Amino acid sequence: QGLRSNISSKNRQVKFSKSGSGIKSGKSSSSSSSSLDKSSHQTATQTTPSNMKNEQICIIGSGNWGSAIATVVGRNAHRLSFCNNQVRMWVFEEDVQINNNNHQTAKLSNVINEQHENIKYLPGVKLPENVRAVPSLEEAVRDATVLIFVLPHQFLPKLLPTIRAHVNPTRCHGVSLIKGLDFDADTKLPVLISKSIENVMGNQFRCGVLMGANVADEVARQRTCESTLACDFGSDSVNERIRQIFDEEHFRVSRITDVAGAEACGALKNIIALGAGFVDGLNLGGNTKAALLRIGLLEMTKFCTMFFEGVEKGTFMESCGVADLITTCYGGRNRKCANEFAKR
Repeated sequence: QGLRSNISSKNRQVKFSKSGSGIKSGKSSSSSSSSLDKSSHQTATQTTPSNMKNEQICIIGSGNWGSAIATVVGRNAHRLSFCNNQVRMWVFEEDVQINNNNHQTAKLSNVINEQHENIKYLPGVKLPENVRAVPSLEEAVRDATVLIFVLPHQFLPKLLPTIRAHVNPTRCHGVSLIKGLDFDADTKLPVLISKSIENVMGNQFRCGVLMGANVADEVARQRTCESTLACDFGSDSVNERIRQIFDEEHFRVSRITDVAGAEACGALKNIIALGAGFVDGLNLGGNTKAALLRIGLLEMTKFCTMFFEGVEKGTFMESCGVADLITTCYGGRNRKCANEFAKR
């Protein structure tokens, strides 16, 4: 009942106050654009003011999701006039087996650059030829203006000092695709990964997030989906440039300003997905699963507004909110793991 009372039943736009203790009426400050509107995609090829330099993109991470988003970013960098053609992708170097018969191995970065395929983490999908795997973090991030973080967050503390030393934080922007939360060692309160990145990078470095109903393999195979870019880099032109780097015909990106809400949703939905897997494994049926999703969404809303400032109600209706919750509770790895656990 307490959760239900926290959600307004009035049919109007509302947003949460900064204290997170309630809601107030008013127009949402989200600048979400229609993600399936073809006209928004057509603007992606427009040129930008001549005083703005080309973007050098670096993807930090080359796992399943990192390689999948590289297919999108690589194609966009090739066609967008304000991007350098080459997209660097930092690869945690390892030996991979390339021949099952004689157990022949090769360096993963060499395989990606020669075969244009991540045979270990995204087999069967060709990467754009302008995506270059770089095993040296220093070389990968040097002079980058757009950093795309897509790797397990526990690796960040060791990597961020090196990244900071080789980029200009005042010229560079970050976008995190990491779905998780940190916790303050002293207060035990949740901390956004994007904020942890900003704190280490310093010098007014800003980091947005890209979250949504995005199963990596489906994105890589160009099956239509939506995603939400939450950011505010202080300039409408910069915000739009970053959105265009991700947006394409089969991967439609809308932008909002609620970084905290979008990022927290990306972490919390995995917890609800575990419950969905238990429901499936115990054969409790669709009605029970629907109830779980509804109550889970309410609890996600309460958590976000309790621990983070500026969270907007409209965020939960974006791809980063309810859509990501649905797809994860029906096809995500957390659901599958919980389903198998319950069966056994």
